[in-house]
Amino acid sequence: MRIPNAYYLIIDLEATCSDDGSIPESEMEIIEIGAVMQNSKTFEIESEFQTFVKPVRHPELTRFCLELTKIRQDDVDVAPLFPQACEMMKGWMADFPDVLFCSWGNYDRNQFVTDCNFHGIEYPFGAEHINLKAQFSKSSGPRKRVGIAGALKYLGLEFEGTHHRGIDDARNIARIMRHVCKNV
Repeated sequence: MRIPNAYYLIIDLEATCSDDGSIPESEMEIIEIGAVMQNSKTFEIESEFQTFVKPVRHPELTRFCLELTKIRQDDVDVAPLFPQACEMMKGWMADFPDVLFCSWGNYDRNQFVTDCNFHGIEYPFGAEHINLKAQFSKSSGPRKRVGIAGALKYLGLEFEGTHHRGIDDARNIARIMRHVCKNV
């Protein structure tokens, strides 16, 4: 039997995006890292990390991105570049030596890989990753994979905060994880 990690590192990212094809999926960049460190035994959030990130390929956020995320252009204009944001996150993570990277779906992991490759920096996580969306579908019963808001609704919970904001989405994913894991 596998001994669980001490902490679940739950990350949710927001990235540059468009609804008109002006930003190809291959050129999307992280503009917010939201992360919570959830104790794997108590399921309590012990620490949080959040930073905006300044995009370089498409530095001007589209109207669609501004409306979807509620992130302001000023937020990213003064934010650190991705390599510095990654170093800040790694500094925060250093206080938690036994973590397992988790996200709602594989998008966040893949976007980290893409941005690390683009900026020529090392991927900041181990090889192991849990796709919580797939795990939720497997353990809770919805036939199709649902988004964060849909999973909360299925559990009879309300979304807290602003949807499509990294830190708020990460907090809500932790709530889903707590509810599902404590009721297994």
